[in-house]
Amino acid sequence: MQSEGKKIREILKRARLIYPFAFSLLGLVLVYIAAFVHIRSMGMMSTDLGLLILAVSMTLVGVITSAVLLKNQLLRPLARLQESVSQVCQGEPGAQVLHEDLGVLEHLSHDIDSVYGELSELYEDMDNRVERQTRRLAQKTASLKILYDVAASINQSETLDALLLRFLRIFKEMVNGKTATVRLVSRDGRMRLVGAIGLDNKVAKEQDLLPVQLCQCGKALTSADLLCEHDAEACSRMNNRVMFSAEQVEVISVPLEYHDDTLGIYTIYVEQPGVSGREDIMELLTTIGSHLGIAIAKQRSDEEAHRLSIVEERTALAHELHDSLAQTLAGLRFQVRMLADTLTQNQDYAAASRDLERIKNGLDEANRELRALLGNFRAPIDQRGLLPALRRMTNRFSEETGIQVFLQLNCRSLRLHPSEEMQMVRIVQESLANIRKHAQAHMVRVMLSCRDEELQLLIEDDGVGFVQAPIGSPGEHIGLSIMEERARRMGGELRIESEPGEGTRVEMFYRPTPAIAQAE
Repeated sequence: MQSEGKKIREILKRARLIYPFAFSLLGLVLVYIAAFVHIRSMGMMSTDLGLLILAVSMTLVGVITSAVLLKNQLLRPLARLQESVSQVCQGEPGAQVLHEDLGVLEHLSHDIDSVYGELSELYEDMDNRVERQTRRLAQKTASLKILYDVAASINQSETLDALLLRFLRIFKEMVNGKTATVRLVSRDGRMRLVGAIGLDNKVAKEQDLLPVQLCQCGKALTSADLLCEHDAEACSRMNNRVMFSAEQVEVISVPLEYHDDTLGIYTIYVEQPGVSGREDIMELLTTIGSHLGIAIAKQRSDEEAHRLSIVEERTALAHELHDSLAQTLAGLRFQVRMLADTLTQNQDYAAASRDLERIKNGLDEANRELRALLGNFRAPIDQRGLLPALRRMTNRFSEETGIQVFLQLNCRSLRLHPSEEMQMVRIVQESLANIRKHAQAHMVRVMLSCRDEELQLLIEDDGVGFVQAPIGSPGEHIGLSIMEERARRMGGELRIESEPGEGTRVEMFYRPTPAIAQAE
């Protein structure tokens, strides 16, 4: 009550009514006192004076009554209304605009209450929107984290099955699924079960392989789309058993696609109502499926590249065997045939002995070449680079054959990839091997030049030469074709020129991508 009186005084003070009311009341009291003083001094009261006193009394009663009514009907309701509105504006719990005992302000309180109701609805709607936006931002954050994990997993070294099983649990938790499975399309065009959560081993075994055109439980896949089925009857018919209890479930199939090729599928079973109406979840599932499809395609591409690298290594091994051991063995085979002819036709034991000696020497050479080949596989070129390897190779060739070799290295320095250096060494090796066995040469020149950012490798001899002809049968001129293939592998061009009695000239031109050589 004290606070209410205080508020009333504050209202009167702000309205500047305190002094006018006080002066009016004081004036009436003074008039009343003056009338009584006059009566006492005169000893009698005239009719006019009585009427004056009555008028003053009635005025005083009217003023007091007006003041009481003003307080009860206006000032006190106004103070209560102000306090109520203040509580509402401060947002105190349970605050509301009062409608009782507000006097003439009751209609105003209803209007204010209507405004407050609308404001409350706006505040509540704003809170709901903020809550929805906060929840949406949290979902977006979680979605971005999942997408980041998917993108990061593409470049990780874990196996594909481990990656798919990790996201199988993430998918199941995202949609609060009952069970979930993941399958991959195998190379024979069938769906291979990678893993399952919530299915017993028997069901997983029964569904181990499915045709590629059908996903889990026989539902057809659509390209770049999610499949939501609102019953699991097809699953039960397919497995001849009830997979779930009586409540209905929703089947969500998330295809893993890359360039319109289905590489796998996630299948998740959720209780209805499921997530088919949640566009954000459906969009996230589709995006994750696309990223995982990229991961699958990348890993398969890496596996294919590894397989091709193995094939290339085997091809390189075949080339190396041909460049060294195969040619020696071919010579031995020819010598054995000559020995057999000698023994059959002439029975010339002296000639046979000479042939046996040549065969023995050939076997020794084959053994040396095999050991050299094994050494070359361990270290194809000198660790200091291509130029020292060429010097060592030509010096050894000259010592073993007695053929004079001129080595010209017109490059100050070379910065080649080790594989490029190895290919150039092999080309020189094959050329020198052919000279040793076929050319009957007395002089050989090996030259490596660097001009205008282009490498030129030249091997020429003054031997008997040969007639260049198309390849006639498997194995014929295979050494020359291997050299050409080595040059093509580097991105270079190999030219072979030869005429009978004019020697042979092998020339390779190669322009590396960067400026890697410096001319002298």
